[in-house]
Amino acid sequence: MKLRVGSRESRLAVIQAEILMADVAGRFPDIEMELVTMKTTGDKILDRTLDKVGGKGLFVRELDLALKDGRVDVTVHSCKDLPMEEDPEIPLCAFSKREDPRDVLVLPEGAVSLDRTKPLGCSSLRRTMQLRQLFPDMEVASVRGNVLTRLAKLNSGQFSALVLAAAGLKRLGLEHRIARYFSVDEILPAAGQGILAAQCRADEDTFFLAGFADAGAEACARAERAFVRRLNAGCSSPVAAYAVVEGRELYLRAMDTHGRFGELRGPVEAAGEIGWRLGGEMLKGGVA
Repeated sequence: MKLRVGSRESRLAVIQAEILMADVAGRFPDIEMELVTMKTTGDKILDRTLDKVGGKGLFVRELDLALKDGRVDVTVHSCKDLPMEEDPEIPLCAFSKREDPRDVLVLPEGAVSLDRTKPLGCSSLRRTMQLRQLFPDMEVASVRGNVLTRLAKLNSGQFSALVLAAAGLKRLGLEHRIARYFSVDEILPAAGQGILAAQCRADEDTFFLAGFADAGAEACARAERAFVRRLNAGCSSPVAAYAVVEGRELYLRAMDTHGRFGELRGPVEAAGEIGWRLGGEMLKGGVA
């Protein structure tokens, strides 16, 4: 059997694909694997913020097409970059164990404190909304490109600091660049942040993903994504959702597009319903 694994071209995306490939190789050494990389629309459009260019699906369109027409057998994504609506032809078939879900502050190389005369750089409206509460005296500016490109912009003096996902920096071996971790109470993460999602064709046997898949992470991802979907928002919208499994219960805390927070608990097996219900209650203003 040969398994063709599709990924974006960025170094982080390749590392994420290699995480899946290493797991499969360790469990099924007879499976031959090939990494197939490609540049997506989101990688090509770097002069505008994601919300200005139709954020939904920007980082997956080309990979989705390759999956549908049989050029690849499985694709690997950062769960937070995925559209909230699943395509029944190519469903999400496995979610990895969650890496650190927090956002972090990264200073220029050699810096020990924020230069408040320069803007904070971040790539999402979700972060921007919450950073303006934490740093009301500072400008927040958009920065596009992959993690390494953003770090180069930071080190060139364009920003006082960047706000990035801890998970990506850790996977890149750049944990030493983290100057501060924001708690999930300070900056609520994006839906799916820290989780990798594998996508396959609906009619394919995905036995090889059994070891990669994590039931707890899937429950959290399903709850978080259902919340965002209920608000009819996407991965580039200023919404946040973060769930944790506590025994047999799932606890979900979320932020809507107006910056209002809500929370809900329920049984793990009802993860999707919990997210959908919390979204509905917040739309009606029933949760503070």
